[in-house]
Amino acid sequence: MSLDNTQRNVGFQPPMMPAAAPAPAQPSQPQPQAWPPNPNAAVSIRGLFKHFDRKIAVNGLALDIPIGSFYGLVGPNGAGKTTTLNMVTGLLVPDAGTAMILGHDVWSDVNTAKRMIGVMPQPDQIFDRLTGLQLLVYSGMLRGMSRDETTRRAQDLLNAFDLAGAANTMVTDYSAGMTKKICLASAMIHSPRILVLDEPFESVDPVSSANLKDILIEYAKTGGTVIISSHVMALVEKMCTHVAVINDGLVCAAGTVDEVAAGEELEDRFLQLVGGRHEAAHLAWLDGGQAQAQAPTSAQTIQPILPTPATPTDEARQ
Repeated sequence: MSLDNTQRNVGFQPPMMPAAAPAPAQPSQPQPQAWPPNPNAAVSIRGLFKHFDRKIAVNGLALDIPIGSFYGLVGPNGAGKTTTLNMVTGLLVPDAGTAMILGHDVWSDVNTAKRMIGVMPQPDQIFDRLTGLQLLVYSGMLRGMSRDETTRRAQDLLNAFDLAGAANTMVTDYSAGMTKKICLASAMIHSPRILVLDEPFESVDPVSSANLKDILIEYAKTGGTVIISSHVMALVEKMCTHVAVINDGLVCAAGTVDEVAAGEELEDRFLQLVGGRHEAAHLAWLDGGQAQAQAPTSAQTIQPILPTPATPTDEARQ
């Protein structure tokens, strides 16, 4: 289902305040949903709303992610991408709105929804005192898989991610890139129908990154859905079939990459949609040392200090 800007975002009205005793400003409250979610989408979001104190993080966001798509979520820092993903994956309770995973309401049966998705954890969210193999086996058995099946899949993933040599090394001793890969592997071991990845290629070397991309693209071809949050526009433009630009907790544009780019480079289109770009600040003192190099030297001449000639003695005069 294609949504225009009017349909994508649910409007919000500020609460009415008594005229005699004005109350402190509070976050806007969402209106009831104007249209139902799409049960045929991999992920369907309607009127999702979340605030922290007085800051609105997600402001009535609405979005449909098709099954089998490689979907990119892009936006500036603080746009609401991670908060949205946390609500969709059952990690954060929304203040209002609906999120559906393959036709199942996330918050009506959060355990069913979680079984259908694989969420890539952040490095500080895993048990890094386990070895890589132990972490993968733990992740699989936690989802109800047998030890034998989990061990077999763990070995396959370790080989695919070039981590076989570090299978018995504690994760705390992994490099940043290796840790990123083991986190991704732990999200894939139960063969989820939807993968949710937050900056999966950060700190990963180019060779491993290329291998991971091949694995994810093949997974999407089999009918799996990949949702990736990233700041790297070139990566999103190359890998993703669809993209949504999020800013201030709302969807600015969504559709196929070509539809959103509208004949331009995706990065240029992104900057047009979110704004905020300005001319470089001109700092007079930030000149790469040119001022010092070009300073005139004639204003003050420094004379070398020479030794004073010795006065001839009387004996020398004779």
